[in-house]
Amino acid sequence: MQNYSMYSQSISPLLTGPVRLSVGMLVMVSPLKPQRRGLITLLKNGKPIQAYTIQPRKQSTFSLSAYAFDQQQSIVCVSVCVRPNLAPLLERVKNRSAALSVPNQSPMERFLKRHLSVTQLCEQSWCEIKMAYGFVKPKVRMLEMQKTEVTTGASIHLARELEVKPDVVTVAAVTREDREALKLISMLQMVPALEAGQLVREFPVFGVLEGMFFMGVVDKLYRSDSGELVLSELKTRSHNSLPRPPRTRGHSLQVGMYKLLFDSMVKGSVKRDHLLHNLQLDPNQVLGSDLQTHTRTLGLQAVTFRELLDHLLVVLTCSNLCAIDKLRLEYSHQSSGKLIGTREVAFEEAQLRTKIRGYLAYWRGERVPQGVEVEEAWKCRMCPYEETCDWRRDRSHRLMMVNKRAKLECPKSDDPKPDGSNLNGSKLEDPKSNTGSSPE
Repeated sequence: MQNYSMYSQSISPLLTGPVRLSVGMLVMVSPLKPQRRGLITLLKNGKPIQAYTIQPRKQSTFSLSAYAFDQQQSIVCVSVCVRPNLAPLLERVKNRSAALSVPNQSPMERFLKRHLSVTQLCEQSWCEIKMAYGFVKPKVRMLEMQKTEVTTGASIHLARELEVKPDVVTVAAVTREDREALKLISMLQMVPALEAGQLVREFPVFGVLEGMFFMGVVDKLYRSDSGELVLSELKTRSHNSLPRPPRTRGHSLQVGMYKLLFDSMVKGSVKRDHLLHNLQLDPNQVLGSDLQTHTRTLGLQAVTFRELLDHLLVVLTCSNLCAIDKLRLEYSHQSSGKLIGTREVAFEEAQLRTKIRGYLAYWRGERVPQGVEVEEAWKCRMCPYEETCDWRRDRSHRLMMVNKRAKLECPKSDDPKPDGSNLNGSKLEDPKSNTGSSPE
């Protein structure tokens, strides 16, 4: 009897795998979440040959048909993908307008977002129009993220992280809850290290700021010689010089938001429902077998995602970690890897929260996106949306009309004033007052 393997898809698996399938075998599956409708698709040579629907709150059965094999009964490429019903989602993405704003629909609703990342607000502080174009024109953004400057910066960050975490353990993550659990386990390992005065990198932070759930990853946390808790963010540059203030606006915003999130976590302000609701996680989801094995080696007894999350929140609240004392930006040269310099960032909470509320007004649909002003038009020269940017085109048209109107309203330099002088102040000669003698 020919056997086949059935694997679950990582987007929202409804089956645990691998499961061995054979001709005539009866398979019974149940939805992971009762409110979701799932779809099982059999693929042969990369093309769908049969589909089965999993109804909400019901178990579904299906069997492999004989035509899953070729005529010689030899093994062919057959795989089973289990995923939620994505037809409504794909239809919304397909029909998404290329306009930067849509009436009666906030960007959160339009772009199907339930939370934001800290880096998204940093991009917004650089140019809100560019950030919005990244959602309506994702292919252009994807090409931009593949530039050498971006990939080199990511490689440097990874190398710095491996310096502190030389022993990398590979753990299979089957569900979305498993992937989030890996972050929680990493945090549980870093909290004691930070308490002992060790340096930690890539520390996840999350929480609610001004009514919005944010997530981020702190590059570096360590204790200074004076015992202060320092939050440092590494930025790589192609130029071997420190950036000018307009380029560091988003950097300062980033470390400031990280401080707000970290401080709220150690103070116990972050609740379990914040993470579960905004990330749509199942608290009763059983962790994968590999993940449970890994947690036991760390001395943790957690079977479900809820148990692991509750344990982390208790550890954070009961730790001796205090609020961040200093914020620092570290700039490194991409080519040589040498340190260019560091800058201290002043933390002013009231001013920072005002900025966050201003940025969130766009996401909540309270205003349209805004681009850069004329003083920072130099940003447009390095923007991949320069040629198609409506904001730039509108501003250029306005500036042209203003200059044209100014030329029409401004008198020419040769036009006489009432006192008989021109704009330069020199008297104009009256041809009728010429008293010169006529030629003999």
